[in-house]
Amino acid sequence: MTQEILSKQLETQDDATRIVYLSTDKLRTFAEHPYKIIDNDEMASLVESIKAQGVLTPIVVRPMGDEFEIVSGHRRVFACNKLGIFEVPAVVRELTREEAIVVMADSNLHRDGLLPSEKAFAYKMKLDAIKRQGERTDLTSDHRGQKSLTSVERIALESDESKSQVQRYIALTNLISEFLQMVDEGKMALTPAVEISRLPIEAQKMLHRECELCDCTPSYSQTVRMRKINEVRELTWHDLAEIMSEEKANQKEKVTLFMDDLKKYYPRSATPKDIAIDIMKMLESRYKARRNRDAR
Repeated sequence: MTQEILSKQLETQDDATRIVYLSTDKLRTFAEHPYKIIDNDEMASLVESIKAQGVLTPIVVRPMGDEFEIVSGHRRVFACNKLGIFEVPAVVRELTREEAIVVMADSNLHRDGLLPSEKAFAYKMKLDAIKRQGERTDLTSDHRGQKSLTSVERIALESDESKSQVQRYIALTNLISEFLQMVDEGKMALTPAVEISRLPIEAQKMLHRECELCDCTPSYSQTVRMRKINEVRELTWHDLAEIMSEEKANQKEKVTLFMDDLKKYYPRSATPKDIAIDIMKMLESRYKARRNRDAR
């Protein structure tokens, strides 16, 4: 759809919803934007969609002098740049910093596949913005005597998650980057990560080093014990080592095989799954041969 045709269709719209075309050179990313722009399969799908149909949903921006700050639509702009499209449809809105943060945070929170860290910082930014806008963070009554929502309850209602779950995600923003990455990669569950987030930074760093040494992560019960010790006194390396050395109820011995060691035995086309299946077949064959030998 050309800009001229689009403009004719929007003659009756007000300024708040009027769509204009902006050069991507005039766009700048939102400061401290929590959502990662990853060039993955999902992005490839978006690129193909825009290539075939164009940008169906205009981005949202706010004026910043001679430029415009992207409030919603960073992924669409990235996809357009990949396609060599340097002019995008946009809705220009006069928003305060706090209003823009709320819109920006909400723009992606319902998208599938968000990383825990993305949710964590989006919720945190939105909560801080609401507080700066003067919202009460305790329960208050309106002029009709009805209870209004706390800031966290409002966020939970708008995100379709429970208040406690929103609080858990926000707690993740207190994690050191190493643990936050482990949560994003699925190497650590949310509940123990939340307990770790309540530890001082230095204690978190000591714990991460201990995790590397023992090649394991603490269970939820172990992290609760760490937090309780820290509430009474300073958590020491000895405390962490003693807790981490205990065998967890679901802990099992394991053998680790590294792909770099196995690749020399297989063609380059072999996938990790192919290699795993082949190894299991060899082990099964050895097991059968040993069983036949013992039966003689």
